[in-house]
Amino acid sequence: MFLHKIDEDLALKRIEYTDAEELFELSDRSREHLGTWLPWIHFTNSPDDTKTFIQGCLRRYAENDGETVCIMYKGKIAGVIDFHELNWSHKRTSIGYWMGVDYKGLGLLTRSCEVLFDYAFNQLGLNRIEIRAAEENLKSRAVPERLGFVQEGIIRDAADMYGNYVNHVVYGMLAREWKA
Repeated sequence: MFLHKIDEDLALKRIEYTDAEELFELSDRSREHLGTWLPWIHFTNSPDDTKTFIQGCLRRYAENDGETVCIMYKGKIAGVIDFHELNWSHKRTSIGYWMGVDYKGLGLLTRSCEVLFDYAFNQLGLNRIEIRAAEENLKSRAVPERLGFVQEGIIRDAADMYGNYVNHVVYGMLAREWKA
């Protein structure tokens, strides 16, 4: 099992099938909180749905096309961070994340992202990380803003959220900026 301790209470762990029950319970408790910006929550109705998600994560990992980690706080899953769309030719990736409702406002996501971004730039040799967040999702946008990402633009009508299109704000960080 991959486990990276950040401090006494916080760690990152590669997602595994054995996480399905706990991850489902966290997403189920957080359904209202997550549902505003993450429509997948409405299709996650059982631990089997979470196992299907984990299967996709593990497949992408095996194909060297992604990495999904659980944010562990005091031994419990608090959220998820996902490198997806790894492009090795251009040395870039995009990041997605979510936190359970019980763990909001503790700074866990920002601290976890910081560690993963160090890993992406310094170990994987990536040159660019991109984060997209709905324009109105100020909590999600706060993470790249706190970490010094550059707001690069807005993609209009980027996502259909329950029959209404929302704009996405695009943030980027380059390896040379991160190191500085």
